[in-house]
This record gives sequence, C-alpha cells and structure tokens, in this order.
Amino acid sequence: MANSNRPTTDIRHVYRGTFVHSTQQAPLQILEDALLGVDTEGKIAFIGKGAELDRLSKTFGFSPPDITQLEQHEFFMPGMVDTHIHASQYSYAGTALDMPLLQWLNTYTFPVESRFKDLGFAHRVYTQVVKRTLRNGTTTACYFATIHTDASLLLGQIANDFGQRALVGKVCMDRNNSVKHYKETNQESQEETCRFIAELLGKKYPLVKPVVTPRFAPSCTGVLLGQLGEIAKNNNLHIQSHISENAEEVKLVNELFPESESYTDVYHKYNLLTDKTVMAHGCYLSDEELALFRETGASLSHCPNSNISLCSGVLDVRNVLKHKVKLGLGTDVAGGYSASMLDAVRRALDSSKVLTIQDPEHETLSFEEVFRLATLGGSQALSLDDQTGNFEVGKDFDALRVNVAAPGGPIDLIQCDGPKILLEKFLNLGDDRNIVEVFVAGRKVVPFTE
Repeated sequence: MANSNRPTTDIRHVYRGTFVHSTQQAPLQILEDALLGVDTEGKIAFIGKGAELDRLSKTFGFSPPDITQLEQHEFFMPGMVDTHIHASQYSYAGTALDMPLLQWLNTYTFPVESRFKDLGFAHRVYTQVVKRTLRNGTTTACYFATIHTDASLLLGQIANDFGQRALVGKVCMDRNNSVKHYKETNQESQEETCRFIAELLGKKYPLVKPVVTPRFAPSCTGVLLGQLGEIAKNNNLHIQSHISENAEEVKLVNELFPESESYTDVYHKYNLLTDKTVMAHGCYLSDEELALFRETGASLSHCPNSNISLCSGVLDVRNVLKHKVKLGLGTDVAGGYSASMLDAVRRALDSSKVLTIQDPEHETLSFEEVFRLATLGGSQALSLDDQTGNFEVGKDFDALRVNVAAPGGPIDLIQCDGPKILLEKFLNLGDDRNIVEVFVAGRKVVPFTE
C-alpha cells in the first residue's frame, strides 16, 4: 500500500488509524492502521501502513510522538462535495415545499432572492449557510447565488474566510415574467457576469473560483445563453445550470426553443456543455441526451431530496452510470430541505430503492456506491478530482474526522463493529455531532476559531 513521494516540503501532520475512501476501481477502500502525512502546503505527502512507521519517519523526517492517533471508533473519510446548492435559498430551507417547481420558483424563490441586493441580509444568510455546510462535512460546495454581483462576491469572500472550497455563481436571467423586478437585461447580465468573474478572480482566493451560471433555459434568452457560453470559453471557467428537473419544465423548454432537438441540445447549441459543466437533476434525460453528456464530458448533479420534495421526478442513477456520465450528489437547498450531504446520501439510496420497488429488475445502488458519489464522484463532476475527492498522494487533504461513538451523538454502538459497519452506520444515522474535525487543503476549518 505504501504510496509516497520523496519530500519536497516539510511534513506538518501525521495521522494514524482507519481511512476510508473511494477509488476509480473500488467504491469503498478501507485502510486500517494506516499512516497519512500532510505537508505544509496541505497536500497528502504519503500514505503507508503502520508497520512502515520507521521507514516513513526516516524518509519524511517526522518522529513518532508527532503522530495523531485516531480512537477506536474514529476514521477519516474524504470531505463531501455538494455539487448543487442555492446559498440564497437557505433562509427558507425546510419550508415552502407545497408546489411543483415552476410555481414554487415564482411564489417563494424569486421574491426571496430579490432581497439579496441588501448586503446586510446577504451577509447573514451566506455566513449561516457556509458554516452549516462545513459543520455537516461539505468541504467543497458549488453555489448558486443571485443576480446581484456584489452579494455574489460577498459569498465568495465568506467561503474563503471560513476555508471552504467553493465554486460561486452569479445567477444570470434575462427572462422572468412572474417577478418582473427580479431579472436583468441581456446587457446587464453580460456586463455584470464579466465584472463578477474579474473581481472574484482578482481576489486570488486559493480555493474559491467563479462559475458561469445561467439559471436555466426558461429564464434565459438564446442570445444570453450564447453570450455565457462564450464568456465561459474565453475564461476557461466552470458552468452550472439546471436540466430536465420537472416534466412541465421540459415541455416549456420545448416550446421556448422549438428549433432544438432536446433540452440538452439547447445548452449544447450555445456551447454550455463542456467537461467543466455540471447540470442539476436530469430526471427526464433520454439515452441520446445522456450520450451527449458523455461525449462532451459534462456532468450531472443528482439532487434526490429536492426531486422528491417538489414531486419533480426520480433520477435513474444506474442508467446515468451505465452511460458513463460523471455524476455527483447535491442538496439543492431549498428545493431540498436539508443542507447536509448525509441527507443527500440517504435520499439517493431511498430513490434507488423506489425504482427497485417499481421494477424488481432494477439494480439498487449500494451504500458504497453512494458514498463514492458524495466524495470522489462529486469531485469528478466538478472536474476537481486532480485536487480532491479521495486520499491519494499529491491531492489536497480535504477530510472529515468521524467519531461514530461521539458522546451525546445519534448512534448507539452495541457490539464491536468493523470499519465498514461503522461507515454504514455513520452514513445512515450520523450527523454533525459525529464530525469532530473538518479539514480543507490541510487546514482545520471545523471546529471554528472565532
């Protein structure tokens, strides 16, 4: 197992204990009595067996007293990746789930998002959502903000201040007949998107980057979609939006873009499907559309809580994986009522089982597969898997220290269980009380330091 490079930087931390992660070959790999070293740049310098302590300590220049030893019921897992979350909707999370998507947007979402021109309100909401997601183990988040450039820049600053890895998107929409004061002109959207990108990149935050964000095809004209595709290409940026979430929405897109063969074709036509694109939902994508996702390298974000809560649909994850489309999980707050990626894991398993109930031939997802979607799969979906997603030498140490037997926590351990059972219990029963430490790029970000 010894994976190690000759040291180019000094070792800052060495941990010993159980590590669980996913690889391209295996949805779950368990490393017991492992040694992992983190260098001064926050990158994984080596992974080896406890039995290799003497050799590793000589090679990397640390001494055994420097090692942090995990307890019996503890393990490290990679930080979780939320590939789709609306930071601006956090204030009403857990409410307002009584309507289908398009009516829900008009009644609840657009009026609340229009308030983010008030930077005081934006600061309160964005601070809370970044802290909440970090406490729940989200080390990387792909955020929708609002149409307001300054508030979107503020979200980037807050994520940076708390040490979260984030893609932040200023929402673009030049079509909205329901809440007329919450939209932009085409020119405003283009100019403000360019200003947002330039100013956020100018901050030189190490872990926070802009993402080009057309809200979704129904709220954007073809002209704007084309301009955003060009902006993303010229700046080599990520792209995020929504696709085929709800049957009524798919019908509307067909009416608004009659010249396109499908919802996917709309985005493809405007150069918005790239290997740095993540599209949320995809419940109603055809096999031909999934093939186009595969061909372009675009990815999907599976948001099962939202899909169920708004009665939108159920994504057949197995079919997406069969088409070799990159796939991660998203909370989709506030269409999804929980900002915890553990909830996304559970709802993903539930949704897969519903499909099996409907069709006994359907191959239900395993908890190991969904664990991979929440970690490595998410980093692949965001094209960040060269930096994070699992414990490989050279990647950033984005990790959760989990104590399944945390005092006052939600899990009762009756017998002496092995690490696979402990992980399964945590995924099904655990919460933020079990996440005792959170690291992003080697920096401990939870517990918070005031």
